[in-house]
Amino acid sequence: MDLPPRLAKRLRSARTWIALGVLAPLGMLVVSGLMLLDLRRDAWVQAEQTSKNLLQVIERDIARNVEIFDLSLQGVQENLRASELDAVSPAMRQLVLFDRSATARDMGVMLVIDERGNIAVDAGALPPRKGNYADRDYFRVHAERADVGLHIGRPLVSRLTGERMLPFSRRISKPDGSFGGVVLGTLKLAYFSRLFDQLGLGREGAINLYLHDGTRIMRHPYEEADIGVNIAGAPTFRRFVSAPSGSFVGTSVRDGIERHYAFTQVGDLPLVLNVALATDDIEAGWRAKAAVIGAIVLVLCGLTATLSLSFGRELRRRDAMQAELATLSRTDALTGLANRRRFDEVFETAWASARRTGKPLSLLIVDADHFKRFNDRHGHAVGDAVLKGLARCLSASVHRPDDLVARVGGEEFAVLLPDTDVEGAERVAGKVHAMVGTLAVASAAIGAGSVTVSVGLAGGVGGAGVKAETVYRAADAALYAAKEGGRNQTRRATAAGQGAERLAPLRLVQT
Repeated sequence: MDLPPRLAKRLRSARTWIALGVLAPLGMLVVSGLMLLDLRRDAWVQAEQTSKNLLQVIERDIARNVEIFDLSLQGVQENLRASELDAVSPAMRQLVLFDRSATARDMGVMLVIDERGNIAVDAGALPPRKGNYADRDYFRVHAERADVGLHIGRPLVSRLTGERMLPFSRRISKPDGSFGGVVLGTLKLAYFSRLFDQLGLGREGAINLYLHDGTRIMRHPYEEADIGVNIAGAPTFRRFVSAPSGSFVGTSVRDGIERHYAFTQVGDLPLVLNVALATDDIEAGWRAKAAVIGAIVLVLCGLTATLSLSFGRELRRRDAMQAELATLSRTDALTGLANRRRFDEVFETAWASARRTGKPLSLLIVDADHFKRFNDRHGHAVGDAVLKGLARCLSASVHRPDDLVARVGGEEFAVLLPDTDVEGAERVAGKVHAMVGTLAVASAAIGAGSVTVSVGLAGGVGGAGVKAETVYRAADAALYAAKEGGRNQTRRATAAGQGAERLAPLRLVQT
């Protein structure tokens, strides 16, 4: 059954609220997700910039100090070539060869080592301390090659002081170009440790300084076991030496932690520096924000969905109640058929359509014969059973979707037959009599054939001025003619001149 426009609109409104209850939280989740992704991207951009800034500061500090250190070594190289140096006293020679940088805070030892590996001049002692370094890698490198320049060796423990040092050395060549020894200067690893300790990199962050051959010079946080370890075969180190500088995310071979690595070569030196920030540390702040924001959004989404769905359910409940009331207001409570209100609405619409299209329309008015006797003799309960049986018989007599059976009065029914001419309506009336003839009420010993009906029939296509009410009155008049003619029969109201402005006077015909 079609719903009234107002009720249909309210049902659409309920569906809209339910849809909003689903879509609004989804929209909030999407927007929040995009916002959180943007915050995560900002965290990574900030980490990238922080790493680059730290690299720049550390790289410049190391490069500047090594340059100053190397200038001191070169000064010793050049001063050793002066012929007058052999004529001065050992103390003067020490002053001439070594400048004040030899006494700097992080300077280890500065020595002149002869071609046999023995200490010839010692910046830190007079007379020089004893020692032979012919077994050291830096000594062998310079002894074998004259074109090395500044050589930075692997970290070692000083034989003179017992401290961890990083050796820097240059070759001393005799006037004939042959090997004449080595100028050695060492830098305490404490310098790098102190430099790196000033920087906060998070719980799992790290700073590493390597030689180009993969030997680790220093790591922050400091652990003795890390110094001197070679990681040349590690995938991360291969990327460190693949470009002058860059960044990437990789997993450390040392502890298996995923980190963001920013790396650079230190000046023109064979040194590689990297700043490694753990990805967990980078995203820690973002995760905390995401957890708070996510919890708030989920709560809001849940409240929105709950309220919207609750409101939608309430609207649907109210609309269902109104739809039920609307159905009840258009339905006969006893028989379940359409009531007089529903019949009038459908009849007006069907008659207007028949006038517009020129198709026929027929109407049967059916009334139970001697119905008062059933009520008086058997009581109203039996009378109601008879009415229900008549409703079933009438409903069984029609089959098309547009046909309508309605209870329009106490024991009076109407059968509306759109697109049906008078002859077709007469056949339906015959079915009605046949079906009613089988009606019985066992509880009251009312057998088949005891209940009969009289039927008034009217039909045709009215003219422009003919109203549905006129057709109804014609069928009703035919019904009373059937009653007066002896009941249990159908009388038909005929209209001469179909399509005329008004129905012609009735001519009653017994069927």
